[in-house]
Amino acid sequence: MLVLGAEVLVRGASRLAAAAGMPSLLIGLTVVSFGTSAPEMAVSVGSALQGSPDIALGNVVGSNIFNVLMILGLSALVSPLIVSRQLVRVDVPIMIGVSLLVWLLALDQVIGRVEGLVLALMLAIYLDVQIRLGREAGADSAPVGTPDGPAPRGAGSPMANVLLILGGLVLLVAGSRWLLDGATGIARALGVSELMIGLTIVAAGTSLPELATSVLAALRGERDIAVGNAVGSNIFNLLAVLGITAVVAPAGVAVADAALVFDIPVMGAVALACLPVFFSGHLIARWEGAVFVGYYIAYTAYLVLAGTAHEALAGYRTAMLGFVLPLTVLTLVVIVWRGWVERHRA
Repeated sequence: MLVLGAEVLVRGASRLAAAAGMPSLLIGLTVVSFGTSAPEMAVSVGSALQGSPDIALGNVVGSNIFNVLMILGLSALVSPLIVSRQLVRVDVPIMIGVSLLVWLLALDQVIGRVEGLVLALMLAIYLDVQIRLGREAGADSAPVGTPDGPAPRGAGSPMANVLLILGGLVLLVAGSRWLLDGATGIARALGVSELMIGLTIVAAGTSLPELATSVLAALRGERDIAVGNAVGSNIFNLLAVLGITAVVAPAGVAVADAALVFDIPVMGAVALACLPVFFSGHLIARWEGAVFVGYYIAYTAYLVLAGTAHEALAGYRTAMLGFVLPLTVLTLVVIVWRGWVERHRA
């Protein structure tokens, strides 16, 4: 259901973008990313109302980490992803800024209703910016379907494309929900914490629609949808999912100590890591995708070791902090420096 829903959704969204004369990046950042984030919304709101704030928060934070490291990583391994200028100049900085803002709001260990309203208001502003940018991009070229630009072959009617999108979303949400229920039941039977469930199984389960959509979009050559879906989903998760969850939850969304000192900073660091990678040549190469996937595996391994009080945790933490992270920072600096040198030579 996930794979079929993603295929139907990408096909309907790309056809609708062509028929309406809209950039596919705008479709990926709004319709596709928001639609595939519907499972996160349902799970986080339901968890908060049922008194499980760790699952609600862990779902959002874990999904954002999964979206960048695993989804963009696997998509780049399938096909190197060309990153548009709008993503580098507008959407990635917004994702970074919102990630850091959520970290600041969580410092008092609760994201209350007023803070949730602020996040939801920022979503409305973000959507307005996207609509304006989409109109400006459409004004620069003749809209598809006008006398100056013939409609593409096989685009289908607008209503048929809308039905494809809606049908794909139904399949995605239902498939994610079934997988989530089974995985969560198994994890709880094993006796692990709700925060760990939210950061791993729940986050990965609700992010499978984004994974299937982005990978299939990369295979179909819709690279703007592949990248825009992941970035847009992260922005939507923080502004809409977390914001609305904080508004409807009776006492807001509580932030556990472990999430405040480790997982939320990791989410911010992952968002920051996107900028130099995207900035260098506006391309996510296969080797960079492999690095992203490797880091997600390392992050998950740390959560498993920490959740089981494993004796190897201390050595693992030392290796990551003393070798892997410094090496990554050095690599990112070299990438930015090379990109700067190449642009100035040109």
